[in-house]
Amino acid sequence: MNRIFALLVLLCFAITLSAQTNRVYAYFPEGTVLHPDLNYAGDTLSKHLLDLYLPPDTDGPLPLVVWIHGGAWMVNDKYADMSYMQQTVHDIVGGGYALASIDYRHSTQAVFPAQLQDCNQAIEFLNYHAADYGLDTSRIAVMGFSAGGHLASLVGLAHNKAGEEFYAPGTDHGFRIRGVVDFYGPANLVMFPGAGDPESPESKLLGAPALDRPDLAAAASPVTYVDAADPPFLIVQGELDESVNPAQSRLLSSWLSLGGVENELIIVPGAPHYGPEFDVPEVRERVLSFLNRVLE
Repeated sequence: MNRIFALLVLLCFAITLSAQTNRVYAYFPEGTVLHPDLNYAGDTLSKHLLDLYLPPDTDGPLPLVVWIHGGAWMVNDKYADMSYMQQTVHDIVGGGYALASIDYRHSTQAVFPAQLQDCNQAIEFLNYHAADYGLDTSRIAVMGFSAGGHLASLVGLAHNKAGEEFYAPGTDHGFRIRGVVDFYGPANLVMFPGAGDPESPESKLLGAPALDRPDLAAAASPVTYVDAADPPFLIVQGELDESVNPAQSRLLSSWLSLGGVENELIIVPGAPHYGPEFDVPEVRERVLSFLNRVLE
């Protein structure tokens, strides 16, 4: 009995220490259960880790939202974007959802499709270990910001038609995505002003300027994969975004509509590329309403 008590004390200490070293944990509801730095690829890469946040005092399989950070595919980590979306992450977990925030390899480490392989492998890990963490594999949505919005869109759109190159070797990719929330993610890489610049973020992602390799740009562009079998989309875009032109989100919405895919486009008045303008009640409520509907 003393040994069991000691183990429980040690476990509580480990959980407390993890929460203290996680710089966004304070944004979540009090009592949120944190499973930090889960290695989803079984290797030693620091970019193959994810954090899983579970609602306090919940029973039964939980719907899952997978959070994919932005950063031009070359910077930031699994804590990114939460600092200006604090109430949103609080309300997601407070609303009874599990939230998994994932890291993926930067374009400075590996070119596309490495980033998409990592996102898919992280989701497959969560799908495979769902029983261990109390997750409902039939209710998974992805949410991404900027470069993460691009990757979230690809996860949702390419899953039913992509080749094996979008998945890590030896994985079965048997998961299903029920919805995508895309915050100002690129939809067509050839349309970017830096498409001919070898130093632009999109060129670094592809390993070549998009104008020199339109084949690679098309393979990495979400609009390439739209069809009627795709999951519903909620697209959120800043009106004054100077990094990802609002035309990108308008284009994706148009392709989704033409393909018969349910979608909604929100243009946030006066909003730049990112910031607290996206955590306001009118946007947050529509995000939660979308998740409630597609993951019911």
